[in-house]
Amino acid sequence: MAKTGTTTQGLRAAIERSGYYPALVAEAVEAAVGGEQIASYLVHQETTFDANEVRRHVTVLVLTANRFIVSHTDEQAADTSSPTPYATTSTESVKLSRISSVVVSRVVANPESYTPGTLPREVVLTIGWGAVSRLDLEPAACGDPNCEADHGYTGSSTADDLSLRVSEAGDGPDTVRQTLAFAQALSEATAATR
Repeated sequence: MAKTGTTTQGLRAAIERSGYYPALVAEAVEAAVGGEQIASYLVHQETTFDANEVRRHVTVLVLTANRFIVSHTDEQAADTSSPTPYATTSTESVKLSRISSVVVSRVVANPESYTPGTLPREVVLTIGWGAVSRLDLEPAACGDPNCEADHGYTGSSTADDLSLRVSEAGDGPDTVRQTLAFAQALSEATAATR
């Protein structure tokens, strides 16, 4: 489930509708936003299956005039560190000028008959600001199939701070639409800060 909008009251209502520890999530997000005006937000609650456990997770993205705020809340089962179940909430505030990439990957069915404006089947929103990078390395090789020399390594570094996947089948068409709207607002805001 994802909800998007542009007001503090709307953000609070979307967090409450997600049904995922709304008091905890709202307090963390509102403390991070402070008194700033909200330009756009997205609330995405997702359920994952880990072996024989069901885990829930909520991500809240907020755009203000100056910052991008991301909040994650995860629940954990009782373990050796806690005899009762618990939740962990974290928020990160990023200056818009630090955002280096906003990637929107769209998956469409039957691309040969695609009509502009048709919703994608799936959207992956990836946002990079340099806090986390993924390094993919592989042995380098030359074109000679008989060469046994060590050519070192080759690879790529990818900004991978946040990746959020939504699908029409799993989350519904409104969620896909809302994710695209938030991505557009964030892209426009980061372009304006350059």
